[in-house]
Amino acid sequence: MRVPRLVGLMAVDAREAAQAQGVLLAAPDRPDFSRAVVDYVVRQYPPPGAEIPRGAVVTVWFDLGEGEGGGGSGVREPRRPNPPHGGIRRELATAEEPRAMSPLSPG
Repeated sequence: MRVPRLVGLMAVDAREAAQAQGVLLAAPDRPDFSRAVVDYVVRQYPPPGAEIPRGAVVTVWFDLGEGEGGGGSGVREPRRPNPPHGGIRRELATAEEPRAMSPLSPG
């Protein structure tokens, strides 16, 4: 049998689809998976369409719900040293400076 596509489904729908296809679901990031309803599956293994035996386990992962995970993208510390000032103007100024001749280039 082939693994059903569960990504994008709510937990309740993923459980129903898995049951209909004869596979078991595991959710390592959701100990309360049997009660989860509106969390969406964001990843699964094995991937959809893979051949597995009937009764095999498909692992699914969910997005973080409201108030979970703390949000953000980690610790934000000041960058040291600070980036140079000038941006594109600095780049244009350097491009207009005369280039030194290489000793190998013809006069």
